[in-house]
Amino acid sequence: MSNFVEANQIDKVFFLADGGTYVALKGIELEIRKGEFISLIGHSGCGKSTLLNMIAGLDSPTEGVVMVDDTPVKDPGPDRMVVFQNYSLLPWLTVRENITLAVNKVLADLSKEERQEVVEQHIDMVGLRHAADKKPGQLSGGMKQRVAIARALAIRPKLLLLDEPFGALDALTRGGLQEKLMQICQENHLTAVMVTHDVDEALLLSDRIVMLTNGPGSHIGQILEVDIPRPRKRMEVVNHPSYYSMRSEIIYFLNQQKKVKKRQAAIKKGAIARHGLEKINLEIGFLPLTACAPLAVAKEKGFFNKHGLEEVTLVREASWRGITDDIAAGYLDAAQMPAGMPMWLTLGGMDNKSIPVVTSLTLSRNGNAITIAKRFYDQGVYTLADFKAALKNSPQQRHTMGMVHPASLHNLLLRYWLASGGIDPDRDVNITMIPPAQMISNLEAGNIDGFCIGEPWNLRAAMAGIGFTVATDLEIWEGHPGKVLGVREDWAQAYPNTHVALVKALLEACYYCADENNAQEVRQILSQPKYLGTDQAYINLGDPDLNSCSLDHPMRQYAHHQFAGVGINRPSRTEQLWIMTQMARWGHVPFPRNWVEILERLCRIIEFSTAARELGLLDVSYQRAPIRLFDGSVFNTDDPLGYLNSLEIKHELYVAEIALNNPRPKVA
Repeated sequence: MSNFVEANQIDKVFFLADGGTYVALKGIELEIRKGEFISLIGHSGCGKSTLLNMIAGLDSPTEGVVMVDDTPVKDPGPDRMVVFQNYSLLPWLTVRENITLAVNKVLADLSKEERQEVVEQHIDMVGLRHAADKKPGQLSGGMKQRVAIARALAIRPKLLLLDEPFGALDALTRGGLQEKLMQICQENHLTAVMVTHDVDEALLLSDRIVMLTNGPGSHIGQILEVDIPRPRKRMEVVNHPSYYSMRSEIIYFLNQQKKVKKRQAAIKKGAIARHGLEKINLEIGFLPLTACAPLAVAKEKGFFNKHGLEEVTLVREASWRGITDDIAAGYLDAAQMPAGMPMWLTLGGMDNKSIPVVTSLTLSRNGNAITIAKRFYDQGVYTLADFKAALKNSPQQRHTMGMVHPASLHNLLLRYWLASGGIDPDRDVNITMIPPAQMISNLEAGNIDGFCIGEPWNLRAAMAGIGFTVATDLEIWEGHPGKVLGVREDWAQAYPNTHVALVKALLEACYYCADENNAQEVRQILSQPKYLGTDQAYINLGDPDLNSCSLDHPMRQYAHHQFAGVGINRPSRTEQLWIMTQMARWGHVPFPRNWVEILERLCRIIEFSTAARELGLLDVSYQRAPIRLFDGSVFNTDDPLGYLNSLEIKHELYVAEIALNNPRPKVA
């Protein structure tokens, strides 16, 4: 399809009464194909309606040009019909007369009878037959908007521009009009651009969703392709496998925009030095998982303050992508990370750009499990072999498994488990990324068949009767690293004393969490809304509650985090090398020729040893031992490429030199 609408390098500047200026839009580049439905979404004040008005010809760009059908837009025209936020009806005319006025003006080439037929058809379409002879003053707000929509659709414009057209309508009327609008656009190959704040509405109606950043200087931050086939039904689109992942993508973008100004203000505040530390004001990211216990305890029990970090803010993120984006942008000083995330960022997993990140502390081990839907259990699926047979018996059905991030051990363990059973994780199933808090709802809705995740989500699925644990990490790789402390390498170089103080505070908190005498207190801390925000019954720190998963077959439900002890907290280059090979195995990153250098720089043993020594912890030594997994394989650390080549199921392997001297990006 050819481009029907083009916005070329659009800037919009408003001149203020005090002589100043406000840059509403900056550098807008957008191409819209003929017959395409586009939604503009973003927070209030981001310039959505301003951009819509410039396409309509009701406003002009300060710089750049808007083209519609290869013609520069200079004035309004009937080929571009606008439905405004307000109703824009003539108060002295009835419903029928308001619509007739537009039809008579634009469709003058039709006979009077044909024009009247068009009017009556659109009155019925919006359900206003009973009010056809009423004036706007006699109508409700929702009914007025229905008249405006009918008037716009009645003249069948080439380009329909909608400024939150369904906001004033009740849910039932809104749904009916949305489906009718889709039908009309499809039948008449109508191009439409809509401003909306409603994420679900945008997903239902759109071919693409254009997300605008905050103003001033708002620009297009992201464009999402909506791959749901047409025709669409409002009650059915939620069952599309991509629906919730696309919905999460939009919500994530909008939430990140909320945070930007606050984060920028924190960065502008600069580093506050005190007590011999280069920086005592830290922003540390975490996710609401049981494994965040050391961070929550360090904050609530005063371990940060004890070690001189007097201004620590724990930033609760909704997904691991929030962690990676904020670390990359410099909004966070440090973060709780999946064990593979420092490696993933360092090797260019994020946008193919190396962002060197180091880890000097393992915060937790174990704590993950693979849960699949209860219906599999009811069908007799109790093992990996059973699961493979179930997939083989339903070749026409696409099975989807959820994980939280490509860099997570959840993803790597799930893939290893599947591949060990002869299931190709990229061909035989679909593995999709879903935020932890949305796993349960997706499993319950049938959008996914299972997931690999940390607690408390496996436990919650079992207690709700919608899923069961088919494998725990105790079975796949007992003692694997779960979550680690991650900081950018350049941050560690700039704040070496602060880095050690941070490791000391969190290491002391890890030991506090590992003490069974503190388990109830730690559960109470984690249950608070600012951390997990869940009932304490879902939070297990010690032995699992076997009664919470009372299936006949031994599908044990564990909450088995290890927070401290011999060999628990020290970063391991052997483990990071295994992680490196698994990421390369599935094509997430290339395998680096300079892998020895990367391991030495990524695992900061010196900071860990310094912190442990200053805390008087003498039992934190780590003895290198082979990594043994459930399938009987032993990881060969001396020949990682040979190990990779020996694997039967894998992605095409790539080998490359990874340059690690990328500078830290500046924050606008």
